[in-house]
Amino acid sequence: MYWETIALAGVALELFEDGAGPPILFLHGAQGFSPEHPYVAPLSARHRLLAPSHPGFGRSSLPEWIDAVDDIAYIYLELLDRLGLERIDVIGCSIGGWIAAELASKSPCAVRKLVLVGPVGVKTGPADRLDVPDIFALPERELDRLLFHDPERMRVNPAQLSDEQLTTAVRNRETLALLSWEPYMHNPKLRHRLHRITAPALFLRGESDGLVSADYLAAYAHLLPNARTTSIAAAGHAPQLEQPDAFVRTVLRFLEAGAMQ
Repeated sequence: MYWETIALAGVALELFEDGAGPPILFLHGAQGFSPEHPYVAPLSARHRLLAPSHPGFGRSSLPEWIDAVDDIAYIYLELLDRLGLERIDVIGCSIGGWIAAELASKSPCAVRKLVLVGPVGVKTGPADRLDVPDIFALPERELDRLLFHDPERMRVNPAQLSDEQLTTAVRNRETLALLSWEPYMHNPKLRHRLHRITAPALFLRGESDGLVSADYLAAYAHLLPNARTTSIAAAGHAPQLEQPDAFVRTVLRFLEAGAMQ
């Protein structure tokens, strides 16, 4: 288990690595990545887990030329080249799911299997209505109700965070706004590229997710040639945090099974 910083295209990219076995590229959501997250140990017990902090998140730098999710997908393709990984399983959560979809559409041969957890990134509904609620306009407690099945259990008390943790949380939110504000939570071009993805794909959401609806998830999955959807009970937008055992069980069953028919 270790952290390292890798220089890629002018980005100082923070990368966590742990475990051995078939590699998994784990792309975190808006809350960032921590080795203490409950899904990390069980995933790395059976796989080589590679978890970068996106540019502008955690301790990764954010050069001026990066202003879109599309840019980050290219950074991760370069990361795979640097690590000598020709084919890898990819798990992406929320905005990490968007990055994963962009990556897989650009280099289909690089992805063996794809897991998208509460992903954003495409527009599926009418042009005059948001597919995903405006998270930047909502009061914190209302947003928590959309994010979590059990907001009281999952709520973080800012008074218990260190100065470094508070700074990271603010920086993560600022970067999220930069990447997803306009157009809101999607790339208009992505839906026209998703047919290129050849990897079997699993679209996963918590049943209580108030941001990514079941209809949105199904419409998104329909844009890929070999995708299916499933859900995890008693979980919201981050099932990997609220129901880590069910999350890991579902993901590993998919990744370690034979090719989808």
